[in-house]
Amino acid sequence: MSKTLQKITLAAVVLVISACATTTFTSTWKAPGVGPINPAGKTVAAVFVSRDESRRRPAEDQLAADLTAAGATGVAAYTILPDNVRGDGDAARASFKAHGCDAVVMMRVVGKDQQVNYTPGMVMPGPYGGFGPYWGYGWGAVYSPPTVTTDTIVSVETLVYSLNTDKLLWASSSHTTNPSNLDSLVSEVAQATAKEMQKQGLVVTPGK
Repeated sequence: MSKTLQKITLAAVVLVISACATTTFTSTWKAPGVGPINPAGKTVAAVFVSRDESRRRPAEDQLAADLTAAGATGVAAYTILPDNVRGDGDAARASFKAHGCDAVVMMRVVGKDQQVNYTPGMVMPGPYGGFGPYWGYGWGAVYSPPTVTTDTIVSVETLVYSLNTDKLLWASSSHTTNPSNLDSLVSEVAQATAKEMQKQGLVVTPGK
C-alpha cells in the first residue's frame, strides 16, 4: 500500500471514529466542602425524567446498571416509586428513603440539535516527472470528493442529591454527539459523569 493510500485509509478511520458518540461537559458544579464519597455500600436511585414510560424504564435500568458497575447499588426508580408521587418531592423522598436509598441520580434530556459539517475535496500534486513514480501515486491518491455530514448533539442535565441531607451534591450539563440509542446515551453520560466526579474529588473509586 502506498504512503498516500495509507493516509487516505487513516483519514477514513478517523472519520468513522469521529462519528461515534462522544460526551463533553459544558458545565459542572460540586457542592463545596463535600467529599470524597465512596459509593460502596450506598444504595442510589436512578431517575430518568421522561413522561414516556417506554423510554423512561429502560433508561433507568441502564443508569442503575452503570451505578452498580461504579460500586454502588443502583435501583431503577420506577421499581420502587409510585406513579402518583411524580409531582410530590416530599412523598418521593420518603418513598426512596423507605427503600433504603441514600442518594438519587437524576438525568434529563434538555436539548437535541443538528450540526452540519462540510469537508472540502482534496487532491495533492504528484510527481509528474516520471511515468513510474506517477503511476503508483496516481492510483494511490485518487481525488477525495467533498463530504457533508450531520451530527446529532444531545444535551443532558445530570443531578445528584443526598437523601440524608436533602442537598444537591453535583450538577452537570453535557453534550453527547451521535448517540446510537437512548441506552448508549445514558450509559456514556453516566460513565463520563462518574469519571468527572472522581476527577473533582467528589467520589472515590471503591477500594481506594
